[in-house]
Amino acid sequence: MLLGGCDVVVLSPSGDVAIQQRNLIVASTALMLLVIIPVIALTFVFAWRYRATNANATYDPDWHHSTQLEVVIWTIPLLIIIALGAMTWISTHTLDPFRALSRLGPNRTVPADVKPLEVEVVALDWKWLFIYPQYGIASVNEMAAPVDRPIRFKITASSVWNTFYVPALAGMIYAMPGMETQLNAVINKAGDFTGMSGHYSGAGFSRMNFAFRGLSNQGFDEWVSKSKAAAMPLTREAYLQLENPSEAEPVKFYSAVDNELYGAILGMCVAPGKMCVHEMHHIDRTGGGGKESEANVDRLGYDNRRLQSGDEPSGATVPASGRASRGPTQPEGMKPRDQSGVNAPVRTPDQGQGNALPDADRGPAPAQLNTAPTDRHQH
Repeated sequence: MLLGGCDVVVLSPSGDVAIQQRNLIVASTALMLLVIIPVIALTFVFAWRYRATNANATYDPDWHHSTQLEVVIWTIPLLIIIALGAMTWISTHTLDPFRALSRLGPNRTVPADVKPLEVEVVALDWKWLFIYPQYGIASVNEMAAPVDRPIRFKITASSVWNTFYVPALAGMIYAMPGMETQLNAVINKAGDFTGMSGHYSGAGFSRMNFAFRGLSNQGFDEWVSKSKAAAMPLTREAYLQLENPSEAEPVKFYSAVDNELYGAILGMCVAPGKMCVHEMHHIDRTGGGGKESEANVDRLGYDNRRLQSGDEPSGATVPASGRASRGPTQPEGMKPRDQSGVNAPVRTPDQGQGNALPDADRGPAPAQLNTAPTDRHQH
């Protein structure tokens, strides 16, 4: 009754994966209540039965052991732990988000001729980009999928960690820059559902939501046609503009997508001149680039690109951002870079965050870091 006005979507999902996760939550809770409820009840029973005013209660100050009680106290929790362990082991493998779906629902296997819908998801500041490589379209803050068709998500991020979460569809999956996570899921009911970010990522986090639409096959074809009618391609230049921090971004559609865009986003090299992650890995595998690789320093500078372009998010922190504080109050516990101002940046080598700036002065490490140890390590 208290929750009657709430949309408890986690306990009433519309996708088979989310339903199986819901069932796991319910079963685990029920198993734990087998111990919790009797313990709570017996607490009140013992308190009443052995109260000081009950002269009929047995008084046995020398009692210290009961084999029957020990069997009950240890056997029941042990059986519950075994059951929980078995459920966890089975569900961990069955509901592995990287594992392709084997069913659409209870007693409903995936037809052999059904090809999963592929969706490439990019978490931006503070919006969501969805790329449909099979259809050559993309959308912002809205995605759609046909009912009873498996969906294979490939998920990454443009700057900071985030989480992709549609409670009605499946569990929460991390989105990380330079890395790709996956999720396989299916929506079994038509309707409009809410997707969100479940990981704090800055000032616009609270409005980083999107619409997830479960449609019939015909409805999905119409949605794709509407996207193609947008007559606006998602080129690398358009993506770099979209990547700039913005809040409450309206739904937007792209009629065409650069075929190599998602790979460049994943490799963190959409901007001209940046080194892709796979190129970095190749250099590492071959033993490094040597002294001649000094020119790669600028190509590896990802974190300050927004500061250089003037599009730094409002939630960027000091001194990690390398610039002066926006407010007059110095953060508690932080020593200013000079004693005359509040967090004023300096150009003298201090081995601090200021040296992370592209134009900051660099010098040798402090003397104490260059001092060789007096005792040679025995190994």
